[in-house]
Amino acid sequence: MAWEPELARENDTMTTNPVEAAPRRAILHVDMDAFYASVEELDNPDLKGKPVIVGGTPEGRGVVSAANYAARAYGVHSAMSAARAVKLCPDGVFLRGNMARYAEISQQVFAIFRDFTPLVEPLSIDEAFLDVTGCRRLFGGAETMGRLIKQRIQDEVGLVASVGVAPNKFLAKLASDLEKPNGFVVIRQDEARARLAVLPVDKLWGVGKVSARELNDFGIRTVQDLLAVPEGRLVDLLGDHARHLRALAQGLDDRPVIPAHDAKSIGNETTFAEDIHDPDHLQGILDHLTAKVARRLRAHGFKARTITLKARYSDFSTFTRSHTLEAPTDASVAIRNVARDLLNRRLGRRGRALRLIGISTSQFTHTGPVQGDLFADPVREKDAKLDQIMDQVHTRFGAKLNRASELE
Repeated sequence: MAWEPELARENDTMTTNPVEAAPRRAILHVDMDAFYASVEELDNPDLKGKPVIVGGTPEGRGVVSAANYAARAYGVHSAMSAARAVKLCPDGVFLRGNMARYAEISQQVFAIFRDFTPLVEPLSIDEAFLDVTGCRRLFGGAETMGRLIKQRIQDEVGLVASVGVAPNKFLAKLASDLEKPNGFVVIRQDEARARLAVLPVDKLWGVGKVSARELNDFGIRTVQDLLAVPEGRLVDLLGDHARHLRALAQGLDDRPVIPAHDAKSIGNETTFAEDIHDPDHLQGILDHLTAKVARRLRAHGFKARTITLKARYSDFSTFTRSHTLEAPTDASVAIRNVARDLLNRRLGRRGRALRLIGISTSQFTHTGPVQGDLFADPVREKDAKLDQIMDQVHTRFGAKLNRASELE
């Protein structure tokens, strides 16, 4: 599971006036299958075949970060409360996770990506877009590169990836999802509309289970059904979000692959499988996202002044609330506290359920050598030390990574 260009996993923003991608573009989307759980199985083969759930505890505390396919067969998914996961899968193997190990494996995977192209846009620790347009003469075409990358990951890392090959980001992401796990799918521009037409409407980015049910109530079950509705009528039903969906339904997406160094914001968002009312659950997920964003800021040597909350309700209405600090920060606690205030006091949710939540940071300054403060705040120093300790288990990724698939 990305707004532009902060690379959240599930719902990247799109331009509302789509322009068809240049025909010569060649984009790969590479997604490691059940990454956290697969790393656990790689290190402990006894786990193979068992439902593995990373995050939360067997006592039902916390939030699920990831689940392998055996656990997903029981209905367990990320962002689910651990209490719910225990009820669905009482025999599941619950693991707290080992982020140092996941980061180590991620480095190996992304090093393989960069052997083929410098244009790598990480969506998470285990997922990225690669623009290989300019590398085709060197490696023999996009499909060939996709297969080479997939094989190298299996041979050198010992894990399985799904790969999508297409002329734009949306189609590449769609392709990688179609035959998971261990998938390899190519979608060409001239076949995109036909491939899309028969798919359920929830295959479009931004359409989750709840919104799919609402579209179904309007008689819109497939992508072709959506295109059959006049644009004006669709806008009446869904608002401006309708134009975004129509662009995707036509296989159009003009967004470039954005390497980390070009990013103007860093953030994470996630769309829930079911709308969430519970304020504690929402805050727990938001805390999870803000911790990841803060780590990414520090990993790239950034401090941010502006923190923005994004929230979407079941009717597709989307709101943002921002706060600009007097001084930029990369402190996990500071960012978390602002995010909580935006959610609990500034959003005005009034108990309404959310289907999407996200946090983004912007207005960056680069952190240089830090001078000692004669009158340093001991609480702030303690928080910084804790951040430093936590960061020691998150090696410098060398690319813009956000572990969005903790909520995949």
